[in-house]
Amino acid sequence: MIDILSDYALPFLVILTVLVFVHEWGHYFIARRNGVRVEAFAIGFGPELVGWNAKSGTRWKICAIPLGGYVKMFGDADPASAGATDDSAFSEEERRQSFHHKSLGARSAIVAAGPLANFIFAILVLAGLYMIEGRPYAPAVVDAVLENSAAERAGLQIDDRIVSADGAEITRFSDLSRIVFDRPGEEILLVVERDGTTREIRVTPDPVTETDRFGNELSFGRLGIQSNQMTVEKLDPLNAVFVATAETGSIIKQTLDAVGEMLVGVRGTEELGGPLRIAEMSGTVAQSGIVMTLWFTAVLSINLGLINLFPVPILDGGHLMFYALEAIRGRPLGERAQEWAAIAGLSLVVMLMLFVTWNDLMRFDIVGYLGSLVG
Repeated sequence: MIDILSDYALPFLVILTVLVFVHEWGHYFIARRNGVRVEAFAIGFGPELVGWNAKSGTRWKICAIPLGGYVKMFGDADPASAGATDDSAFSEEERRQSFHHKSLGARSAIVAAGPLANFIFAILVLAGLYMIEGRPYAPAVVDAVLENSAAERAGLQIDDRIVSADGAEITRFSDLSRIVFDRPGEEILLVVERDGTTREIRVTPDPVTETDRFGNELSFGRLGIQSNQMTVEKLDPLNAVFVATAETGSIIKQTLDAVGEMLVGVRGTEELGGPLRIAEMSGTVAQSGIVMTLWFTAVLSINLGLINLFPVPILDGGHLMFYALEAIRGRPLGERAQEWAAIAGLSLVVMLMLFVTWNDLMRFDIVGYLGSLVG
């Protein structure tokens, strides 16, 4: 039990706390820049364990349930900013400090700042890794062609250098892998350099299904070539930030593509994981060393920011959706409409959490375990 807590629960809570702090600090920072009084900055929910008052009047606190956090601004009816308190008795100064009396642009910036902070944090972490540890990569040169593979059938040979794939420039083996991964069974036009000349080769990646070390079943494309060369390139600060930003954009795109495939039924929902799976992954990467832990934290930060931008009421994206409607209508949605939307959004989030937790329990075979106890 102690090993489980130290190996899995503790890394999970540390990583989650860092990401929650980054997210809520984004809201807090932009709110303060816009003159909003912040009443509370909380890590966790439930009863306060420890806290202190800042000169600004903000109550900074750590709460008993360490699975989230919030920033409560002056004028909010609740920590989720789902509505405003009765402001009829507010003084003019209090109105100036109230979140709900700020301009539409200011409110939108404050809400968007949380996810944006997660993206910026991920970029800085990745950039730091690229500058200090370097960015390992394999050049797009074929060192081996597997028998009976799509590459062999297409005529790829050892020492071929892949120049482009369907018009996209290829400089690293990972560039090609990323394209092939998403294209099982779909023809790809490769431009290949061989013996000083270039030629076009059409290849159709074989569809493959595998289970990764976290228990996720993945379907992807495979060519059947290998590059055994490996180079570690340490980037200067400017290039590190540029590459980290591009990598962040790529992760966002891949995540959105996966969600879209799940919605249309092309991809299974068994890949979705909840707190138990994230805890398992946190513990696994923590045991792999600081570099893998930082990389995982950056990826999780990107996903946290992206999920919060989904247009679901009670999430940041839901608030931004309401503000967009306000901009179009020229006035906010009615209080009753916002209340019903908040209830619907909360219900959706709760159902999703139950679903992913059920996925986790099924993957851990909790039913079989409980049955063995009864038997």
